[in-house]
Amino acid sequence: MTSSVFSDAYQKFREILVEARKSRGYTQVELAKLLEKPQSFVSKYESGERRIDIVEFVAICRHLKLNPDLVFKSVSQFLN
Repeated sequence: MTSSVFSDAYQKFREILVEARKSRGYTQVELAKLLEKPQSFVSKYESGERRIDIVEFVAICRHLKLNPDLVFKSVSQFLN
């Protein structure tokens, strides 16, 4: 069994977050500052090197003006 980090659903999850950051015109550095985290935090979750927990996810959504429920719905279609 493969790790969920590499599943289609997790890949879609990461893609949504990356696209949202880019569409808002934020660099990884700018988003990291808003989150009060180092740039490597954003880089690692976007690349799949690091997973984010629910609290981090909600904070990221808040700064990217994403509705967490809609992100979950988008990702859920990729689950088995």
